[in-house]
Amino acid sequence: MRKLSLLFLGAAAGASVATVASNTSLLSSTSAIAASAETYRQLSLFGDVFEKVRTDYVEKPDEGKLIEAAVNGMLASLDPHSSYMDRKSFRDMQVTTTGQFGGLGIEVTMEDGLIKVVTPIDETPAARAGIMANDVIVQIDDDQVQGLTLNQAVDKMRGPVNTAVRLKIQRAGKEAFEVKLTRDVIRIRPVRSRVEGGGDVAFLRVTQFNEQTFEGLRTQIEKLTNEIGADKLKGFVVDLRNNPGGLLDQAIMVSDAFLDRGEIVSTRGRNSDENQRFNAKPGDLTRGKPIVVLINGGSASASEIVAGALQDHKRALVMGTRSFGKGSVQTVIPLGSNGAVRLTTARYYTPAGRSIQAKGIEPDQEVLQEIPPELKGKDETKGEAGLRGHLKNSDEKGGSSAYVPPDPTKDKQLIAAVEYLHGVRKGAANTTPAPTAPAAGGTEKPAVPN
Repeated sequence: MRKLSLLFLGAAAGASVATVASNTSLLSSTSAIAASAETYRQLSLFGDVFEKVRTDYVEKPDEGKLIEAAVNGMLASLDPHSSYMDRKSFRDMQVTTTGQFGGLGIEVTMEDGLIKVVTPIDETPAARAGIMANDVIVQIDDDQVQGLTLNQAVDKMRGPVNTAVRLKIQRAGKEAFEVKLTRDVIRIRPVRSRVEGGGDVAFLRVTQFNEQTFEGLRTQIEKLTNEIGADKLKGFVVDLRNNPGGLLDQAIMVSDAFLDRGEIVSTRGRNSDENQRFNAKPGDLTRGKPIVVLINGGSASASEIVAGALQDHKRALVMGTRSFGKGSVQTVIPLGSNGAVRLTTARYYTPAGRSIQAKGIEPDQEVLQEIPPELKGKDETKGEAGLRGHLKNSDEKGGSSAYVPPDPTKDKQLIAAVEYLHGVRKGAANTTPAPTAPAAGGTEKPAVPN
């Protein structure tokens, strides 16, 4: 069964068959046939070029690689999130979504041909070595990264546990330096928690949406509620900052954890089978306690679905800086032994009908961090609107700051969230605004872990 994901934001894939209505004119029918004939002419052109390269190139080419390159080029021309995955890449994707694999523990993306760190994963070799968001990886062992695809770079960083790899890092304002890392089993704990606010605020850090996210969230909510005490607990801070996304079904379940009813998200595509609505079921795991959701320029896809759903239903105060703005749906279509195609098939909308594609979620309360001098001007992501070939939208907006201080005592957004929850009068949990009905209509680069 195909998984629903946001990094690949899968929706049910179906064949599309064009039909001609009974009242279609002869001219329209002829045009449709002409368009089809033109398509086949272009395919014939591809065959001619392929044959010339195969027979006349100065060295004998790898024919399989030629075809893969052609498929990659076709999909890359569509948008930044459509791509071809060979068998290994597809297998790696499936391993990643289970939440356990061998590697270094870095979320990376490609930006302007460079491999850029989105965020190190907590308690991994990369985090322990001090690798930071926005670091650029320029060399892996003795191989220059320039010219590699994202998947090729990730393949070089992954490998057997207990083997070493050297990364040359370029950090803003500093000379390039080398870091030696030992690969480890990366077990992604998607939800971490702790007590904040002097002992009466539950802090939930959601790092990504893999198969363990909802269960991890439910466990941590129960744990902190018992630890703090239901009567003493002021509320929850749900930290989605620098969370690049993951599985759609997990985003829906996480949103549902805080809602009793109402729409969570809808998808709309070119084909009717891509149009779906997902609704909350009764049962708020927090029992109506106040919630603050933290987002920033690194919060994408599944993170934006959760933030948008809770914001539209007035179930949470969204705080921080504008999110990344990835509002498209990708369907992962297996191709048997030939890997899979990741194809953009729809856009998604918040309960109020908002498209966040190339716009992002605007926080209810913007809170800016104090940026260290060496990182000023380098702390912002370009966002979806900054990606070449992205799906267009009206009123597009660029990225925003993605910096989170490593020291919680200097984290202005967290401090503001705790202060807000302390400012909610006692008993406010019972006066949280009820979910509002979604408005009718509406308009509407993820990272790779290694």
